[in-house]
Amino acid sequence: MRIWIRGIVQGVGFRPFVYQLATRHKLTGWVRNTSSGVEIEINGPEKAVQSFLSQISLEKPPLARIDQIDSTPCEPDGYAGFEIRPSLPEAGQFIPVSPDISICPDCQRELFDPSDRRYRYPFINCTNCGPRFTIVKDIPYDRPQTTMAGFSLCPTCRSEYDNPLDRRFHAQPVACPDCGPHLSFVAGGKTLSDREDALQVARQWLKEGKIIAIKGLGGYHLACDPTNTAAVHILRQRKKRSDKPFALMAFNLETLERHCQINAAERALLGSHERPVVILEKKVASPVAPEVAPNQSTLGCMLAYTPLHLLLLEPDSNGLDLLVMTSGNLSEEPIAYQDDEAFERLDPIADGFLTHNRPIHIRVDDSVGRVVDQQPYLIRRSRGYAPDPVRLPHPVRPILAAGGELKNVFCLTRGQYAFLSHHIGDMENYETLRSFEEGIVHFERLFRIKPEIIACDLHPDYLASRYARARAVAEGLPLIEVQHHHAHLASCLADNGWDSDESAIGLSFDGTGLGPDGAIWGGEVLLGNYSQYQRLYHLSYVPLPGGDSATRKPARIALAHLWQAGLDWDTNLPPVADQCENDRTLLHSMLNARINTPLTSSMGRFFDAASALIGVRQEATYEGQAAIELEALADPIETGYYEFNIQADEFNPFPVWQGLLKDLNTGLPQPILSARFHNSLVELNLEICRRIQRATGVNTVALGGGVWQNRYLLEHTIRRLDRNGFHVLVHRQVPTNDGGLALGQALIAEKMAVKN
Repeated sequence: MRIWIRGIVQGVGFRPFVYQLATRHKLTGWVRNTSSGVEIEINGPEKAVQSFLSQISLEKPPLARIDQIDSTPCEPDGYAGFEIRPSLPEAGQFIPVSPDISICPDCQRELFDPSDRRYRYPFINCTNCGPRFTIVKDIPYDRPQTTMAGFSLCPTCRSEYDNPLDRRFHAQPVACPDCGPHLSFVAGGKTLSDREDALQVARQWLKEGKIIAIKGLGGYHLACDPTNTAAVHILRQRKKRSDKPFALMAFNLETLERHCQINAAERALLGSHERPVVILEKKVASPVAPEVAPNQSTLGCMLAYTPLHLLLLEPDSNGLDLLVMTSGNLSEEPIAYQDDEAFERLDPIADGFLTHNRPIHIRVDDSVGRVVDQQPYLIRRSRGYAPDPVRLPHPVRPILAAGGELKNVFCLTRGQYAFLSHHIGDMENYETLRSFEEGIVHFERLFRIKPEIIACDLHPDYLASRYARARAVAEGLPLIEVQHHHAHLASCLADNGWDSDESAIGLSFDGTGLGPDGAIWGGEVLLGNYSQYQRLYHLSYVPLPGGDSATRKPARIALAHLWQAGLDWDTNLPPVADQCENDRTLLHSMLNARINTPLTSSMGRFFDAASALIGVRQEATYEGQAAIELEALADPIETGYYEFNIQADEFNPFPVWQGLLKDLNTGLPQPILSARFHNSLVELNLEICRRIQRATGVNTVALGGGVWQNRYLLEHTIRRLDRNGFHVLVHRQVPTNDGGLALGQALIAEKMAVKN
């Protein structure tokens, strides 16, 4: 029998698994990697061959993912045994590439075993763990095609690499202290120590309150002691990151449980192969400095996922088993990943560098997620997940979807695969644009994709959209411009495998997206599918004073909402008191004369206004800060709410502001006010969905857009809709924010191209 297998079947121990399975069944033949997957020819008694075929799927290696198995009978060739043949390159073919995977239990055990030859070796790995995507340059996934090509295997490593019965058989990054990469500690432009000594110097400097840049899998981190308030403060100053939370890395779960509340689902996500940063509830007694996550009740935590991290965090009598581990960059720049670049960009921030000589081919940030309704819910999809493709509900032509401006992720499609990139970041500078362009070149080469269609956001000024337009013109390709909130709806449908022309209700709530009418949309209730959408309801338009710059000024947004509602600017109100008299006068003039005040239906800005009005946040230093801090205050048992005025195609918040102001004047505490504000939106969502259901019969609701990162709003809305008979779709494979936008753009572009 001849067998072809597609999926994640390279670099995960698949060929030795097949070899051992064939040997167990006393079958002959061969197995090899190709550019499109794994190919097998098997000879033997029919019963044994059929048993072999059925057990491939049942017993596959833990990191393998089989998407397709095809088999056909063929004449026996009289093989004497079973062998693993050299890889076969195939022009134009492609295969999914495994993401980078955290250290496995076997390697971790060897790492701390004094009798093992890789004892305390920071680059220990096998076919079940280690770097993949960050080191691969091309397919098939063989050592010469990776950044390990420059490290020649010693005789002992070579014997493991060549032995099909060894778990390091063809583990492309395999190495040992004699033949592999090694550590160095650099400070002041000089190498101070190497190997184990470098590790110990870094540990000591961290204990002393210094800031260290550490080269990881996909780039550099900046690390310091999270219990040292002065160190955290210095890191914030140098990194130019005033309030945005830092991530933490721990040696093990027991360490994290001293600082955070962790349920079973969160424990599983923390310990998964992907090892994302997981947002957890902070314990009051935790000694972690409040400056790590200012004004937050949560901490973003991850477990050590490389041998280097485990050695760095190894507990001792006075060591650190918990570290701040944040991206190695200045605020808003891409993560540094090449050594010379890192030394130049991070030298003003870091006191020293713990680095190594294994090159990184593509930069990749950490992934971020949380648990919602006992299921993982991604906020940033990167290391551990990318470039693992999303399986599409139907085959799609080769499409490049450029994504959005914030939290950019691009998407390339081929067949039933959507390859979403790692997290690129906010497209606000040349460095990020260059990273975006380099990523597209790498993905197109790696997956042999030559786009036939290019899709982008409707906004003319997004850097990603400019790239898409210029490339479409240069290559003579059709360009499909996709409305932002339609893309959010389509992304949620695709994430859930929606393969129907039936429409769903889309609650597309976010901060910014250009509407066809020229206004800034963001509080949108759509009815649609991949082919089309109708805008049935939206949050009433409000002027946005100063345009995009207002996103940093929640106080001004609150005053604009009060002005639009015809409510007085009482000087006792927090946002009014925050603005001096001259600023209030100027703002009044702008609103009255409609000077630089584009209209917006943004739900994100609605949250900003509420946060400012309640007195939580008048000025924001990072995206979503006002809403995040407002959510953190919400009383979990409060059930009160305010009603919206729903008229024609709008939901007007005038009664919400009236009720909120009344409660504010009576002295109700912020947690009650925050909960009532959130509950108001939950009730609004239910009422609007009921109206649409009565009018159309549609009862599927897709929740998409960055506002749905709000766990309180998300979980309460899911429960209310579910109890009232609605089928609710939420994101699971890709983020609900603009990190999932490109997936929706691609599916819409495919349908629109067919129509045209």
